[in-house]
Amino acid sequence: MFRTGSPIHFSEEPFFPYCPEPLAYTEDESIIGCPFYVMERIKGIILRRDLPQGLSFTPQEARTLCEKLIDVYAALHHVDYQKAGLEGSGKPEGYVRRQVDGWSERYRSARTEDAPDFEPVMAWLHSKMPGESAIVSVIHNDYRFDNVVLDPLNPREIIGVLDWEMATIGDPLMDLGGALAYWVERADPPNMQAIRISPTHLEGMMTRREFVDGYAERMGMSIDNIDFYYCFGLFRLAVIAQQIYYRFYHGQTKDERFKLMIFAVHVLEEAAKGVIKASDL
Repeated sequence: MFRTGSPIHFSEEPFFPYCPEPLAYTEDESIIGCPFYVMERIKGIILRRDLPQGLSFTPQEARTLCEKLIDVYAALHHVDYQKAGLEGSGKPEGYVRRQVDGWSERYRSARTEDAPDFEPVMAWLHSKMPGESAIVSVIHNDYRFDNVVLDPLNPREIIGVLDWEMATIGDPLMDLGGALAYWVERADPPNMQAIRISPTHLEGMMTRREFVDGYAERMGMSIDNIDFYYCFGLFRLAVIAQQIYYRFYHGQTKDERFKLMIFAVHVLEEAAKGVIKASDL
């Protein structure tokens, strides 16, 4: 039997209109061998490492797009998850500690002989861990340019947000730190530019500091410990890259692209240590 709809779409006005509408879901594994759902298709432009052929942004247009990206992000974090019926979608109590502990264990399990020693970074994250957040929200956990859909008729407008597999309920600043980890700005060193996956280096794109300030303004909050969240975001991204590389290292895949992941792991460790060195926390 198929079930339709989702709590975030139950009201006449969706709580978050950028989420593709789930059309049907079934746990009947006889159809394709596993439970599955069908969702709305949102047609538009998705930005990757470089702009698609024929698309360009002036510095002001790039700035406008960044503003829109923050608008949508803040709108998600302002969703009343209890009113939306999403209380069972996550456990906000102890969320930060579970994330730091969990990703630390994942790195240790996936570490290879040629991988960097992240122990100092993990120790710093444990020592600087904030207390329970006063704000709890729906968090996407993978918010970046290639997970948003731009209007094909006006690419400065966002019409959809994709890839909700890691969404949960927790500290929104953990979500922000994860987004910052992907945000390679124009002034970043060559090694960071080499692992960039979005066109955040373009003239007019915000710096990470500007992104944080814009987000804080929209959320009506002060953020004085962003170093912790950004460092965690870099660490988590390094763990993901290391887990991919681990498969190549142990012959579980022959995909040569995975071989390059170890470079990203080292670059991200260097970046995380740089955050720690410059931090006042």
